[in-house]
Amino acid sequence: MREEKNYWVAFSAFPQIGPKRFSLLRKYFGSAKRAWEAKKETLLKIGFSEKLVFDFIKFREGFDLSSYFLRMEKLQIRAITFEDKEYPESLKSTADRPFLLYLIGEIKPQDSLALGVVGTRKITSYGREVTETLVTNLAAFSLTIVSGLAYGVDSVAHNAAIESGGRTIGVWAGGLDSVFPGYRKNLVEKIIKNKKGAVISEYPLGFSPRVSTFPQRNRIIAGLSLGVLVTEAAEDSGSLITAKFCQKLKRPVFAVPGPITSSLSGGTAKLLKEGAKLVYNVKDILNELKIEQKVKIQEARKILPDDKNEEMILKILEREPKSVDQIVRESKRETGEVVAILALMEIKGKIKDLGGAVYAVC
Repeated sequence: MREEKNYWVAFSAFPQIGPKRFSLLRKYFGSAKRAWEAKKETLLKIGFSEKLVFDFIKFREGFDLSSYFLRMEKLQIRAITFEDKEYPESLKSTADRPFLLYLIGEIKPQDSLALGVVGTRKITSYGREVTETLVTNLAAFSLTIVSGLAYGVDSVAHNAAIESGGRTIGVWAGGLDSVFPGYRKNLVEKIIKNKKGAVISEYPLGFSPRVSTFPQRNRIIAGLSLGVLVTEAAEDSGSLITAKFCQKLKRPVFAVPGPITSSLSGGTAKLLKEGAKLVYNVKDILNELKIEQKVKIQEARKILPDDKNEEMILKILEREPKSVDQIVRESKRETGEVVAILALMEIKGKIKDLGGAVYAVC
């Protein structure tokens, strides 16, 4: 199987072979290896154009798989096929799944509980606040945040997930060797060095992002996610393409209403008119996705109280993060007593301060 997988990688390095053509080749020849070694006449028989066959043979003759793997190893890039256990189940179930993903970092089983968060690159202060607030709360509920590593909403979403102690997956529209130059370098390093998720792509090394690859990238964001949240977007925003892919998969699309005076509210307004789920707070998403947070915290994450005081705090925080003032009101305890309990639970790693004295379960 290892040798066979090498030929999957080889085919992925030839950009003109996508999921449909690769599937056809495997079905006809029985393996990627035999397809890779096929003669020109045989490739023409299965319906490939002369130009495609000519380009493929020329590529095959000049391609050095060993050197390619050395480049991958240097950049700590791995390849996973849809037959590998690590390949995300939610993406595997889609019709147009990539037959191979390039990966830096690690995809974990918990990433099956993921939400796409996308939107405009020209983010406003309103969009930034909304995205940070919602992602911080989603991360507190253990949802992995999936986005596209772009300026604006994407970057804010990735960073908010990391800073909240959550996980995030960045989907890139070119070869992973092209993700490091520029402003993305710090973001990618945050994800990888802190072991907070992964950066993935279906495109080979040396392949630069182009206009046509961003919509294809968006289908992967939708495929990895239980649903997609658009926090701020104009009517012509590429994030609406992600929403359409999500709709085709019959997965929920969420949209945040924005100021009617802003052109960057046009896209989310359009989605809401078309039936997207209106998001006022994180509960709107959690309820639609039917996520039982109490079960998730106390069973999946095994965060159990040591005494009645801790039980009380966990119960108050089970649905969403809350401020000290809110906890004091709901617990009907003195502020000093509540602060002392919170401090001890934070030391034990049971809760965390999200900033501004707002607490969430770890």
